[in-house]
Amino acid sequence: MNTHKRGVAEMTLAMTISGTVGWFAIQSGLAPSAAVFWRCLFGSAAMLIVCAMLGFLRRDVFNRRQFAWIVLGGVALALNWSFLFGAYAYASISVATVIYHTQPFMLVGLGVLLLGERLTLNKLGWLVLSFAGMLGIVLGRSVSGADSPDFSIGVLMALGAAFFYAAAALIAKKLKGVPPHLIVLIQLSVGAIMLLPFAGRPAGATSWAMLLTIGVVHTAVMSTLLYGALQKLPTSLVGILSFIYPVVAIIVDWLAFDQKMNLMQFAGAGAILLSAAAMNLGWSHPKQ
Repeated sequence: MNTHKRGVAEMTLAMTISGTVGWFAIQSGLAPSAAVFWRCLFGSAAMLIVCAMLGFLRRDVFNRRQFAWIVLGGVALALNWSFLFGAYAYASISVATVIYHTQPFMLVGLGVLLLGERLTLNKLGWLVLSFAGMLGIVLGRSVSGADSPDFSIGVLMALGAAFFYAAAALIAKKLKGVPPHLIVLIQLSVGAIMLLPFAGRPAGATSWAMLLTIGVVHTAVMSTLLYGALQKLPTSLVGILSFIYPVVAIIVDWLAFDQKMNLMQFAGAGAILLSAAAMNLGWSHPKQ
């Protein structure tokens, strides 16, 4: 297998793994913050082994300023997962995952507000389409007669998760030169310390198995596969393959919980994913 094919395989597997995390989180039976605590704890233990094997456990890898940014990113990452896991229970895995993919627009917004970046007409157009897609998902729920305050809470939590993911991504831009595996190790450790007061005790072997899988497979293994793929593939292909994640999540939600989106919601999901792909790949509107 050549380098390119190996990168495709790694990215495909990483995104497939990511698409199943919602099922494991729900099956763990714990509150979102408690599940994220165990994810961070088990994930940090696994990443410690990875970093030791790769020779990243050295003092000269980052300075104090970078360490402070890593810690802040860890707080954002823990909040990101907590909001996302909470959204699963309120709005379903599929809806939460699709809305979570508004992250590129959150990143653009933060860039405009904090870095003084320019909001182009092209980006604004994709943002409007994404917003229309989100309205389609919400209104589609109302049309189906299954609307509830809980669903609205789930949508807001998914948007919150997207915001904190964007914040973590923005912080990562300040960490050039620091091995990404080491960043994840420190951030997971920060998350475990931060969420320790909310740590619930898993009830039974099944719950322990779910949380261990989330920590080791969905965090350490997935991160390692993802970073390996990023080093081998062009950005455009990475952007395309990243949409395996929401597709798998929708399928899992349907098979495991019989959660089906109606036609309006599918159209809304398509609009969001198309807009996110356009942002990631730098597409322009047809008239431009």
